[in-house]
Amino acid sequence: MTKLLVDGIEVDVPADYTLLQACEIAGAEIPRFCFHERLSIAGNCRMCLVELKGAPKPVASCAYAVKDCRPGPNGEPPEVLTRSGTTKKAREGVMEFLLINHPLDCPICDQGGHCDLQDQAMAYGVDSTRYQENKRAVEEKYIGPLVRTAMNRCIHCTRCVRFLAEVAGVPDLGAIGRGEDMEITSYLENAMGSELQGNVADLCPVGALVPKPQSYDFRPWELSKTDSIDVMDAVGSAIRVDARGREVMQIGPRVNEDINEEWISDKTRQVVDGLRMQRLDRPFLRENGRLRPASWGEAFSAIAAKVKGADPKRIGALVGDLAGVEEIFALKQLMSSVGTANIDARQAGEKIDPVWGRAAYTLSATIPGIEQADAILLIGTNPRLEASLLNVRIRKRWRMAPLAVGVIGEDADLTYPHVYLGAGTDTLSELAAGKHSFSEVLSKAERPLVIVGSAALSRADGAAVLSAAASLAKGIGAVTTDWNGFAVLHTAAARVGALDLGFVPGEGGLDVAGMIAPGALDVIFNLGADEVEIAAGAFVVYQGTHGDRGAMRADVILPGAAYTEKSATFVNTEGRVQMTNRAGFPPGDAREDWAILRALSDVLGHRLPYDSLGALRRALYAAHPHLAGIDAVKPSDLAASLETLAGLGGSLGREAFGPAVADFYMTNPIARASRVMAECSSVAHGRVLQAAE
Repeated sequence: MTKLLVDGIEVDVPADYTLLQACEIAGAEIPRFCFHERLSIAGNCRMCLVELKGAPKPVASCAYAVKDCRPGPNGEPPEVLTRSGTTKKAREGVMEFLLINHPLDCPICDQGGHCDLQDQAMAYGVDSTRYQENKRAVEEKYIGPLVRTAMNRCIHCTRCVRFLAEVAGVPDLGAIGRGEDMEITSYLENAMGSELQGNVADLCPVGALVPKPQSYDFRPWELSKTDSIDVMDAVGSAIRVDARGREVMQIGPRVNEDINEEWISDKTRQVVDGLRMQRLDRPFLRENGRLRPASWGEAFSAIAAKVKGADPKRIGALVGDLAGVEEIFALKQLMSSVGTANIDARQAGEKIDPVWGRAAYTLSATIPGIEQADAILLIGTNPRLEASLLNVRIRKRWRMAPLAVGVIGEDADLTYPHVYLGAGTDTLSELAAGKHSFSEVLSKAERPLVIVGSAALSRADGAAVLSAAASLAKGIGAVTTDWNGFAVLHTAAARVGALDLGFVPGEGGLDVAGMIAPGALDVIFNLGADEVEIAAGAFVVYQGTHGDRGAMRADVILPGAAYTEKSATFVNTEGRVQMTNRAGFPPGDAREDWAILRALSDVLGHRLPYDSLGALRRALYAAHPHLAGIDAVKPSDLAASLETLAGLGGSLGREAFGPAVADFYMTNPIARASRVMAECSSVAHGRVLQAAE
């Protein structure tokens, strides 16, 4: 530790700290534009200048290390002044330089109200300038459908450039020209290709890069802000939902070091218009082959008539990717009281059974635990598309110190170097038998991590693939007393929660494939399962939010609430329990899903024993106590689960592992209803076609 005086306050800080960090520990506020805690140091803006006693001129505190400070002539600790006249004059000069070319368009600027330059000009600037020259003009750039440019405002802090190169791993932006002619742009003004590109608008301190879909739609003081979590994938990123009245206007990231740090994917951020488009806002009933609006009473009566006339063994229930734990719990209780064992939440057909133990279907290493791995094997997964923020964590680990990453399956660009081992189960068998060159890398690693994706588990031989992967993990010592190196990566937010509740077929029950087969069932309750095609013949009750595939097939539609319109529990791929909060209300006659099921149970003669969300949660927590631990990951016995999985055996197919996510922007009903996501999808596929040509 090194002693330092900051404005007369003595602090002890590590020698490798910067002066900026030392000043903040002492409670001093240091303005900055280019510096960001998660990016490399650039030292471009000079706004963080401070006076260092003995230095010939003010120093940039973001780039000056404590260990480089010299003590006084008599051994006194180095002294830093953040409020001296010299510091004040230096900051005023820097601000004057920054505003030389900056347009005076604050009243109409889209960044107004949350602009760092505006705030710091008020705090550290002066009310006049000595420069009378014409301001430079910069042509606007097209860099994609998500970010709009106003490059006249750019101060060349390079935060956007460093984020894309370092965190996203897709260096789409860079600088051309020098001095006054320097411009930030993409290569030949192409669209950016990262799934995280929207974060550059958050990082931009001056409004040169702003979210294009929300341009000029609102001011920040008009919005009510609600903390929530994302359900576009199974990572469960921390988000803030901003609404005006009952309408969601934007979604932004919240800091959560254990999951998404402070980044979110573009799908999470810009799916907002999908929450408004193609919404189901009233019940519908199919008559003479056409859906017509109906009352709740009519819809419930039609369902009751079908259920009461059907054999319970020919009734089933499916759960989709966006359902909360509460409605899954209510649906399971309702199906149990009806007397059917035909229930399943594994919409993609994953061969996973909760009886194998919780560790058999969660990412036991946890997302921050990835940073401790020293070798990683990816089996049947492309984390860049399936879990973008988890992929960021792997890249972060690779940047800390290069590690070996092996891939079995699709050979995709993961934004970090990897070794492509093979396309299918032959390679997995060779690794498990120790006959592959990468086997030695895994065996020598102290903390190897094996990640199995849903594409590997949703095949006919999914259980055998999981067993082979578990045998491999066991053989390389991936599970020890202080390391859980076997993980399953899901793509759906609802999957782990449903498996925790045991929403899988009971004895003699049908799975998803069995239920949707022609003539298999007479009545199917579909809770938001929009990724499957239900064959003709069954009477389908669809409960969901959008007019997607499930609604098109339905005989009765019950409109539900989206994740921004209800308080619901979700369990992410780690097994971390999380909760959304209501930021608005469902449109029209739509209701929360648990309340719909509670009302329907009355009509069916199997009344569920709770009349409020609180009562439902008390019953839920009594049956599954770990779900009461919000933001906690329940420890699981991975060693026992690994033994069980390794003992399953089974024959492996010869086909290659396919992609679990074919189109990153079109993975659920909300995303498919979004015009912004549709444009992103067309741009992304255009890039792929262009590259192929």
